[in-house]
Amino acid sequence: MSRILIAEDEPRIAAFIEKGLRANGFTTTIANNGVDAIEKALSCQFDLMILDLNLPQQDGFQVLQQLRGQGENLPIIILSARDEIEDKVTGFEVGADDYVTKPFRFAELLARVRARLRQPTLAKASEQHLLQHGEIKLDLYTRQVSVGDRLIKLSAKEFQLLETLMRHPGQVLSREQLLDQVWGYDYDPGSNIVDVYIGYLRKKLGTNSIETLRGMGYRL
Repeated sequence: MSRILIAEDEPRIAAFIEKGLRANGFTTTIANNGVDAIEKALSCQFDLMILDLNLPQQDGFQVLQQLRGQGENLPIIILSARDEIEDKVTGFEVGADDYVTKPFRFAELLARVRARLRQPTLAKASEQHLLQHGEIKLDLYTRQVSVGDRLIKLSAKEFQLLETLMRHPGQVLSREQLLDQVWGYDYDPGSNIVDVYIGYLRKKLGTNSIETLRGMGYRL
C-alpha cells in the first residue's frame, strides 16, 4: 500500500484529498506547513508527496529545494493555484515531478499520482547506472553529467529530460512522448516547455548535442 504525504495548509482541501486517496487504497499523512513537510518527508518512508506552494513557515519552492538538496528523490506533485508558466518552470527547475493547478478534479490528480507511482526511481530503473552517448556521460547513482572532462550542472528536470533522450539513443522522440515521460501530463499543443528545456540542455551540452527534426521531435 503506497503512502502519500499531503503538504497542504487549507484544512478543507487537505481533508478532501485525503478522503479521496484513502478511498482508493492509499495511506495518507498531512503536513500543514513547510517545516513539518520537510521533517516528515525526510524522517518517514513515503512513496509520493502532494505539495502546495503557499505553505506557511517555508513555501513549496523552499521545501522542494531543501529536499532535493539533501538527495531526497521522493516523487513530488505540486498542487497550486499559481497557474503562471513562470511558476511551473520554477517548480520543475527546483525538482517537481508534476504540476497540477487549482481548482482541480480529483480524478485527474488521482491519475497523476498513479502515473508517478508506476514510474520506477532512477536507481531501480535499470541495473546499468552509467549512460553514455559520444562524450556525454550520465551517472544515475551520483546524478553527475559530464561532457568529456567537463562536469555539467543540471536541474532535476534537465537531468530527467537528458536521461530520457539517452535511454533512446538515435531514436526520434516527439514532444508528446517527452511531455509524458518527463513531465507526466497530457500534451498541450500550446505548451513550449519541451522546447525551452531542450534549449537549456543545448546551452550546457553543446549546440549540436540534440538534433531537431521539424514536425517530428528531437534526437540525441
